[in-house]
Amino acid sequence: MSLGRRNPRPLADALPAAVAPLAPDTLLGAVQAAWAAAVGERLAAQASPVSERDGVVTVACRSATWAHEIDLLGTQVLEKVRSELPESDDLRGLRFRADAASR
Repeated sequence: MSLGRRNPRPLADALPAAVAPLAPDTLLGAVQAAWAAAVGERLAAQASPVSERDGVVTVACRSATWAHEIDLLGTQVLEKVRSELPESDDLRGLRFRADAASR
């Protein structure tokens, strides 16, 4: 019987399973968890979901320019985010606002 050491796993492989139970079971939590995969790292670095009310998630953007640009793509962004969410989540819309302080 060998009690050899196991090879270490990369942290990137272990982290999602470790933090999944910590995420709040809310629409906002689901959108936050899916955001980067849905919109890409470049956009996720400029904007992040910060609040939710009645199925509409507010996304804080680094600047008014980013808020405007993302808003122009609003329908596409909404569909991409919806595609990453569980079917049970009822995301009605996204609202974009400039809020550099919340980043």
